[in-house]
Amino acid sequence: MAEHAAEHAAYPVGLRLSGRRVVVLGAGQVAQRRLPALLAAGADVLLVSPSATPSVEAMADTGELRWERRRYRPGDLDGAWYALISTDDPEANAAASREAEERRVWAVRSDDAEAATAWTPATGHSEGVTVAVLTGRDPRRSAAVRDAVVEGLRDGSLAAPHHRARTKGVALVGGGPGDPDLITVRGRRLLAEADVVIADRLGPRDLLAELPPHVEIIDAAKIPYGRFMAQEAINQALIDHARAGKAVVRLKGGDPFVFGRGMEEAQALAEAGIPCTVVPGISSTISVPGAAGIPVTHRGVAHEFTVVSGHVAPDDPRSLVDWPALARLRGTLVVLMGVANSAAIAATLMAHGRSGDTPAAVVQEGTTAAQRRVDATLATLGERVTAEGVRPPAVLVIGDVVAVGGTAE
Repeated sequence: MAEHAAEHAAYPVGLRLSGRRVVVLGAGQVAQRRLPALLAAGADVLLVSPSATPSVEAMADTGELRWERRRYRPGDLDGAWYALISTDDPEANAAASREAEERRVWAVRSDDAEAATAWTPATGHSEGVTVAVLTGRDPRRSAAVRDAVVEGLRDGSLAAPHHRARTKGVALVGGGPGDPDLITVRGRRLLAEADVVIADRLGPRDLLAELPPHVEIIDAAKIPYGRFMAQEAINQALIDHARAGKAVVRLKGGDPFVFGRGMEEAQALAEAGIPCTVVPGISSTISVPGAAGIPVTHRGVAHEFTVVSGHVAPDDPRSLVDWPALARLRGTLVVLMGVANSAAIAATLMAHGRSGDTPAAVVQEGTTAAQRRVDATLATLGERVTAEGVRPPAVLVIGDVVAVGGTAE
């Protein structure tokens, strides 16, 4: 490299390496970090190194790259378009660097950036956008800037609207258990791009306050339904807004398909010919107990957990739950929508053999600032719920795992 080259900024460019030879010298931590991106770019990778980390060795074993188990020797860069020089031998690195210069192969040096003809930027990806940042001799700053840009693109705080026609459709987004930070990255991005959001009462409401003023927010509980059932009216609203060319998000609490009637909406959209994207959410069945210090499984305590809906009482003929079978299980029982029927659920389980001494807990408004945990036994569950004024949304947890982390103060 010419002596004055270091005085100039690097020229950024995107290399299209698909099917083109890339030579990687050395198979340590640097190669382990860089190889996945090279393979994702479709590069024909030749790895030269006498040894490799287990992760790199696995890439060779699965045929993702060709590995020659030896040290660098002159001529290795023949036919290469790009080289990554990262051996632990400074003399070999210098020799390979000279060969790269002679053959006009762009080369990265892990041990001496100034001697390299190319630098690796800090890169990140968000929905088809590749972010690459170079700050010269400050790689930590490069990574920090990259992270900030990618996070902004993902959560919508960095406005970057699409400038091509959008395909009409609906995204069924699971908003998670309540804490707005627990929505998925994809869910948050789709919210930021939405024209219309139809939200449930149990969705993460704080996220709605962050939406731009032009976004129409519709409370699903207040959709007029006249001769329609409420769910049918919601389905129709999704269809109508999508047909109008709007980007529609159906924001639901937890996961759309865990007692969320998400499949009913997906089926209605399919029948109407409306494209539908399902974005899974963190379900309160696991996250709410976890947030309260209760693992739904624990080694030596519970090898299973069962999730049921408690919105229909055990003795109601509409119930689809086999309560006697649940009483015979030894694992953890998680009950959603069971506050009103908690006493009847406990009595039914005990009547069919579950011990009244089984630890139990109720977690109200889990993962939010209003979260609280009420501990009991199966025998006292109903009276504790009443005495403590527990109200929905709340999750009931029954099983020995409740006592693993101790009880709430």
